Amino acid sequence: MNNLNVQVFADGADIEQMKTAYANKTVDGFTTNPSLMAKAGVEDYKAFAEAAVKAIPDASISFEVFGDDIETMEKEAAIIQAFGENVFVKIPVVNTKGESMIPLIKKLSEQNIKLNVTAVYTIEQVTDIVKAIKPGVETYVSVFAGRIADTGVDPMPLMRAAVKVCHDKEGVKLLWASCRELFNVIQADEIGCDIITCPGDVVKKIPNIGRDINELSVDTVQGFAKDIQSSGLSIL
Repeated sequence: MNNLNVQVFADGADIEQMKTAYANKTVDGFTTNPSLMAKAGVEDYKAFAEAAVKAIPDASISFEVFGDDIETMEKEAAIIQAFGENVFVKIPVVNTKGESMIPLIKKLSEQNIKLNVTAVYTIEQVTDIVKAIKPGVETYVSVFAGRIADTGVDPMPLMRAAVKVCHDKEGVKLLWASCRELFNVIQADEIGCDIITCPGDVVKKIPNIGRDINELSVDTVQGFAKDIQSSGLSIL
């Protein structure tokens, strides 16, 4: 994929879009979350997950727990991880009360359950997660770089530091979450980030990587011309 080392995952819960992306080999894996599932109109979690794994049997897929306490999350994790060998269980680094889920992350990792630890924002959280992971157990640490940038803070120093911390433990990969634009893919690739999750509109732009920008002026004006013609508007 345009000589990128970073893997591109599609972020969404539209099963038909996921099937198409998988068939066209436009992405390397998939992530979902409760908000995306609600947006996509998912009505049956298990049915959705089982259909996704059946359609996508050999690419990474992450499904998130819904619980807000360790006991509930642990029960849900057992159900989710049983969906398939390619499934990663998404566990938030804290719950809604701000309580750390590190004890659960450590417990699940010791059981060789593949995790995608989500809602991560600080290097301290990254460090604590990596310490809790059993060496060799595949794990994603999802740092929400896009939402950090939304606060006016440059996420790059954190992401560079997180790359080093994650790569100190066998099996741990850094995931750039909440991608905002195609250039984030280039940024993630340049710093050695392992994975970046992209919404559908960004995934569609990936073939643009490497295009000659000198061609874009003509392309842009041609687009304007089509819109003028279809609009029926005139000046004279």
